[in-house]
Amino acid sequence: MSCGEPHETDCSEVLDHLYEFLDREMSESDCTKFEVHFEECSPCLEKYGLEQAVKKLVKRCCGHDDVPSDLRAKVMGRIDLIRSGQAVPDQDVTVSGADLPLAQE
Repeated sequence: MSCGEPHETDCSEVLDHLYEFLDREMSESDCTKFEVHFEECSPCLEKYGLEQAVKKLVKRCCGHDDVPSDLRAKVMGRIDLIRSGQAVPDQDVTVSGADLPLAQE
């Protein structure tokens, strides 16, 4: 995804680190760099807005459920594997319903 214009920060870098930006898990200088990119690049801004809306919706609908520590560890381990470029084993991809907290309605 790109608007076709050259940017100081490449669109692929912005999209690769979008959740870090959304969660404010990056330095202030990197956040500023991404904000400048969003001002210049409408496709990335649109993707940011969509992901921000999804994040808010998930928080509103599921934000009160406690996540089991073993499930959190599995997810974080998977994220680390993906970020390092390692192959992700298929057998660990699915999570049984017993691992998930019940949603309160």
